[in-house]
Amino acid sequence: MHIARTGRGVAASTAAVTALVAAALATTSQAGVSAAAPAAVPHTKAVPALAGHVLAHDVAAPLPIAQCQAKWHIACYNPLQYRTAYNLNALYRKGITGKGRTIVIVDSFGSPTVQHDLDVYSRQFGLPSTKVKVVKWGHVPAFDPKNSDMTGWAGETTLDVEMAHAVAPGAKIVVVETGVAETEGTTGLPEMMSAEKHLIDHGVGDVISQSFGATENTFPGFGRGDFSSIKKLRYAFQAAARKNVTVLASSGDGGATDNTADGKDYYKKRVNSWPSSDPLVTSVGGTQLHLDDKGRRVKPDSVYNDYGAGGGGQSHVFPRPAFQNGVKKVVGARRGTPDISMAAAVDGGAWIYSSFDPTATGWDVSGGTSEAGPLFSGIVALADQAAGHRLGDINAALYTLSRHGTGVVDVKDGTDNSYAGVKGYKAVKGYDMATGVGTLDALRFVPALAKAARHG
Repeated sequence: MHIARTGRGVAASTAAVTALVAAALATTSQAGVSAAAPAAVPHTKAVPALAGHVLAHDVAAPLPIAQCQAKWHIACYNPLQYRTAYNLNALYRKGITGKGRTIVIVDSFGSPTVQHDLDVYSRQFGLPSTKVKVVKWGHVPAFDPKNSDMTGWAGETTLDVEMAHAVAPGAKIVVVETGVAETEGTTGLPEMMSAEKHLIDHGVGDVISQSFGATENTFPGFGRGDFSSIKKLRYAFQAAARKNVTVLASSGDGGATDNTADGKDYYKKRVNSWPSSDPLVTSVGGTQLHLDDKGRRVKPDSVYNDYGAGGGGQSHVFPRPAFQNGVKKVVGARRGTPDISMAAAVDGGAWIYSSFDPTATGWDVSGGTSEAGPLFSGIVALADQAAGHRLGDINAALYTLSRHGTGVVDVKDGTDNSYAGVKGYKAVKGYDMATGVGTLDALRFVPALAKAARHG
């Protein structure tokens, strides 16, 4: 979600991506796309977990919290405040920055200005920048700033990259752009999955961040109880499990419901979305932070529920996985989401910088689980570095840490993710389908996760 468009800036890039990435991706072609994906996979609409909502223009630089509240009636936070809120600074002082790890971000179309924008963002807040490796998977059409579909995904790409970098400034970032225009208006989940599998097979990436989703009910065959159209798309996640790559997905911004097939309306009942609902994926939900100017909490986190609401609930496709047996009283016989949550509320959104639209260059305040997912990808990159290897599927470890309270911070203030007239779930003591196991204290959580997820 976009809230505020503002000023301008410049900076320079640093760092480089390994030769392995370049070599592995040199083979990427449209032919590779066709060969990588299994046959007869239906094209299904994926929606970026970012929706355009602009409240202001022409502010020269990021503003303090009080000015955001005065102008737009929302709090707005910068990465330095997030670092304090999540207790990250002590890890950085120990050299845990994500160095040596790679975050893969998958978005349709991408952004033609992603490197420049990350450089400006980094310079503004005194962060080192990093080289963003862009991979074009298949035929990606030329960027058109007048195409709202493209600019929507460009905003998503910008948010993903800047949030991942904010948490893991030492990690390398690979952005995979898919060319969805050739599917004549349907966003290509098959292209996204084939791109992911290609990178996994070639050893590129330790954690994959996915800020998109499609409501389970919109997949072909769902109404007949035929879930093969989803299950045929799982091959990338199965490859990730074999190669110990961690896969994340934003839980969505529709609370306990989600979009109908037209992408505009909402179901009038509880539904869930894929890939967040997949048991091979860690589902990242949303919270609302309440911070002062130094990033210190003025009250505990609550559920994200303002211009959207943190997605969560029971999957109608996947049964309860073993790692959720300990919370079966909550999720029942079904896979429950989310697994864990980070900042996503628009009232408490993140400053980002973008210039892909020449008519709206500058600073925005953005929220949604599109923010939470890449924030958590940075956390995983830190834990990978601390462990000295990829952690792979972290879901079992998350629930183990939750039981022991090791770095997991429960969100239990009674707020909920009801949205669009559909009753959601309350944040209560222990696991719930509003925030999952809760949120995190990175100083304790990162080393604990590194130890608990023992894949090598």
